[in-house]
Amino acid sequence: MQFNPKSKTSNIFLLAGSFIVVSLILLNTNSFFKTFKEEERLKMEIWATAQSEFLHSAEDVDLGGLHLKVFQNNTSTPMILINKDSTIRVNNIPAEKASDSIYIQKKLRQFQNENTPVSIDQQGEHLATLYYGNSEVLNKLKYYPIALLLIIFLFGAVIYFLFRTNKASEQNKLWAGMAKETAHQIGTPLSSLLGWNELLKSEHINPDITKEIAKDIARLETITERFSKIGSLPKLYESDIVMETKTAFEYLKKRSSKLIHFTFNSRIESQSVLINSSLYNWTIENLVKNGIDAMRGKGSISIDIVPDGKFVNILVADTGHGIPKSNFTSIFNPGVTSKRRGWGLGLSLVKRIIEEYHNGKIKVLSSGKEGTIMQISLKAHK
Repeated sequence: MQFNPKSKTSNIFLLAGSFIVVSLILLNTNSFFKTFKEEERLKMEIWATAQSEFLHSAEDVDLGGLHLKVFQNNTSTPMILINKDSTIRVNNIPAEKASDSIYIQKKLRQFQNENTPVSIDQQGEHLATLYYGNSEVLNKLKYYPIALLLIIFLFGAVIYFLFRTNKASEQNKLWAGMAKETAHQIGTPLSSLLGWNELLKSEHINPDITKEIAKDIARLETITERFSKIGSLPKLYESDIVMETKTAFEYLKKRSSKLIHFTFNSRIESQSVLINSSLYNWTIENLVKNGIDAMRGKGSISIDIVPDGKFVNILVADTGHGIPKSNFTSIFNPGVTSKRRGWGLGLSLVKRIIEEYHNGKIKVLSSGKEGTIMQISLKAHK
């Protein structure tokens, strides 16, 4: 993959710009919070001054409507006023809680932590102490930065998801293009091989040799067909799943080590299933080859075909080292492999062929020291 410095630079600038914007928003929010808190403090000091004049004034003196307006306008900030004679007056606190001394003491401690109490004095005489808490608006404002960060995080997660989806789509197009180009490139030498094999037949070479060459040429044609179908929706045809599975299995049996014991069993003679033969045979080959690799070229491979109601199950078993249970799902992800030189695409292709193209299911049925059993489930056609 070619490195693109422009793309990396733009991503760095985008990240830096986002960080600066978020920082400025948080700083402005913090500044606004402090300003609002100072305004509430000033309002409480005005209220305390009005209360001081009210408490110190004679009963027959008319203070006018200003003091009353100051008292009435405070409808949001909770307050507790403790007079010098220890009597308590509350404001903006639920009436049912005002007589609860434990609740009032708890609120006093809370208000002391939130704001410095205001001392109400008149001509050097201490009249009362005002304890006040944050208003409902100020309490909501405290959580604004958290809500903002959460929104930014969710927005970033959406952007990241869209980026990953777009990247995966581009990679799929790239792989599909490479596969089709590979199929095109194989076509030229394949045509040449067909000609050479016909020439060998005309020279009266041993027929067994030309037959085997013809089989391998047919095999290359099948592989070319498979690669050409990647990236496009293949057509499904009604086929006998028993015969198709056995044909793919027998081909691998003839071309594998004699140290591997092959066994094929079917509980039904035939079963019609809608499949694409070329792609289905590819899945069987991938599963068998994976089993051979897991056994390191020595052991037993078996295929069992079992009917299951409206479905038919194809079980591919090996006597390899097994798969950890925690990896039962992840082994189907692209790039996951236990081989030193593997690409981790075999089982990913198998899953895509079975589940996306054939509407079937594939899973690790069981795995342990005795080996692994992979199960393919396809819907029976009739």
